[in-house]
Amino acid sequence: MQAVVLAAGEGTRIRPLSAELPKPMLPVAERPLAAHTVDAAVDAGADEIVLVIGYEGETVRDYFGDEYRGVPVSYAVQTEQAGTAHAVATAREHIDGPFAVLNGDNLYDPAAIDRLFANCPAVGAVEVADPRNYGVLSTDDGVVDDITEKPSEPATNLANAGAYAFPERACEWLEVPESERGEHEITDVLATVLDQFAVTPIGLDRWLDVGRPWELLEANEWKLAELDRRIDGRVSDDAHLEGDVVVEDGATVKPGTVIEGPVLIRSGATVGPNAYVRGATLIGEDASVGNGVEIANSVLSRAASVSHLSYVGDSVLGRRVNFGAGTTVANRRHDEALVETTVKGERVSTGRREFGVVAGDGAKTGINSSLTPGLKLAAGATTRPGEVVERDR
Repeated sequence: MQAVVLAAGEGTRIRPLSAELPKPMLPVAERPLAAHTVDAAVDAGADEIVLVIGYEGETVRDYFGDEYRGVPVSYAVQTEQAGTAHAVATAREHIDGPFAVLNGDNLYDPAAIDRLFANCPAVGAVEVADPRNYGVLSTDDGVVDDITEKPSEPATNLANAGAYAFPERACEWLEVPESERGEHEITDVLATVLDQFAVTPIGLDRWLDVGRPWELLEANEWKLAELDRRIDGRVSDDAHLEGDVVVEDGATVKPGTVIEGPVLIRSGATVGPNAYVRGATLIGEDASVGNGVEIANSVLSRAASVSHLSYVGDSVLGRRVNFGAGTTVANRRHDEALVETTVKGERVSTGRREFGVVAGDGAKTGINSSLTPGLKLAAGATTRPGEVVERDR
């Protein structure tokens, strides 16, 4: 089984985090988001990985190389983002036999991917409370017999999870017309397969489509919860580590620091002295958490820095972000309402009572800045010392 992993998109809904980095390469625990998908495919027995790349594709190439975990890796370049069927069609010259299609920006239940491969042709399915925003699968006697995109009156609560195992003949059916959205959709390919083959629905116990910034937090909450305690770096005898905490080789935890897992501190990172890190938190490679800083349930990407006497909660900080001393992130509204943020120019609910700040690569705050819930700072944005920032910039 070959696995075609779609990793060509920028991820406009997750901006500003994707301003310089493709969404599938954003950090989830100890590796990029797409690596979790590729690992699931390798564990399920894929004998080749075909990565479809586009936006900032060299970043994907640099990470996976020509071989990943002993499995050969090929690349197909999608120069135009024209839909999922179009993406797979760009990889057609690499396909020789049955093949799986997986989204590089989704997290899948790994055991389900194993079952998907074993039951080809098959499609991943997940039960959702409100299926109206998904492709909805209908089944008859254990076989998928129809898929309907975003129906107003869904026939079932089975949502298409964007994981497919196709027979080789599906390569002949990749040229599909544009949908109403102006894209060539892989679901139209699936519809043709349904007409020709008995397709098995594979239930996923857990699945997450990472499209917006708070979903990157959810992805890290999921994967960090799977940590097993491991201390390979330098930890002061005067630091206190509780629960599942991983300190990688080359990381340093200074005196007076308290860490409550699940927390991952990556190589080259420095925490403390007298810092407090808690919740599902990722401290990325070469990141710095200074004296008297509290970090709660957040993601600090590579080389991000939070200077002394600052608080960061339920936030995502891009690479090289620098929060000046005394920066405070507010992550709850006084009225207890769900926090809203801006996605593609529209205010939307995160569905979370607690959500702080999303800061793009290289953003900087002046000392004693105060940042309000749901705020976005664009890549390279700055704030003035003592400023209360209430609007995106």
